Amino acid sequence: MNSEAYVGIDVSNDHLDVKVLPSNETQQFRNDDGGINQLTKYLKSTDPILIVFESTGGLEMLAVSSLIEEQLPTVVINPRQVRDFAKATGTLAKTDAIDSNIIARFARDIRPKVRPIKDEHAQYLSALNARRRQIIDMLIAEKNRLHRAPKASIKSIKKHIQWLERSLKDINDDIDQMIKKSPSWHQNDKILQSFKGIGPVMSATVLSDLPELGTLNRKKIASLVGVAPLNCDSGRFRGRRRIKGGRANVRHKLYMATVSAIRHNLVIKAFYNRLVDAGKSPKIAITACMRKILIILNAMMKNRTYWNATG
Repeated sequence: MNSEAYVGIDVSNDHLDVKVLPSNETQQFRNDDGGINQLTKYLKSTDPILIVFESTGGLEMLAVSSLIEEQLPTVVINPRQVRDFAKATGTLAKTDAIDSNIIARFARDIRPKVRPIKDEHAQYLSALNARRRQIIDMLIAEKNRLHRAPKASIKSIKKHIQWLERSLKDINDDIDQMIKKSPSWHQNDKILQSFKGIGPVMSATVLSDLPELGTLNRKKIASLVGVAPLNCDSGRFRGRRRIKGGRANVRHKLYMATVSAIRHNLVIKAFYNRLVDAGKSPKIAITACMRKILIILNAMMKNRTYWNATG
């Protein structure tokens, strides 16, 4: 039994390619129930310190969920981190075997922190939110297309727009009902929406895609979402601070909520105006407001308190 095993798993539609370090063992399993059962038994025999998957748009979730249920230390990471790691180590070729080896080396050298995986309900809500975004994107595309469509296509486009609008209403209702059925989510939703500027879309996004809200300190939650300013300094040079990385979907919804809060929330509006009056650009001021709102929401969730209605 190897008590120092680090495992990298490359995922495809059909297969799971496994690399174990430092033993250099390689295995391949089918990406289905039978193959994942075999994978679980194999990994238990290796007694791994860490198992790392790349995020592959959901192809990895069946295996990840199964391993976590068996109490195996499993984490899913952003593919960009692995690609940057591969470039840094001089690995430019790409095959499934090479990818699993790079992921295993990433696990051994970087050792990303294992975070709790979303439960089944959170995954379902996240899928509904993702589908909602897709419908909105299609609606925008069809409405833009309608303005320059030839006469023969107008009827079909209008019919599709009507269908998409009904679908959007149905999925909004599904999200609302799902939140209401969960006592904890319903309470958290009420806390979040008590803040002026936070609506049902932002609230549902936080519930499904930012479960860490209220459990981390202000610096860590800002970094997790990608609104923490990053230094760009070298020697005497002092570059502009920038935001980078994080959870893009949460950050996008937070941006929209911030634009609303700047108009309707007296505290955020005053903060924004103070920054602009001090010479900050609107873009930088909005980013600072995003960070401030996230920190406020984090404190509200941690302390289980509602927003002061006078704000």
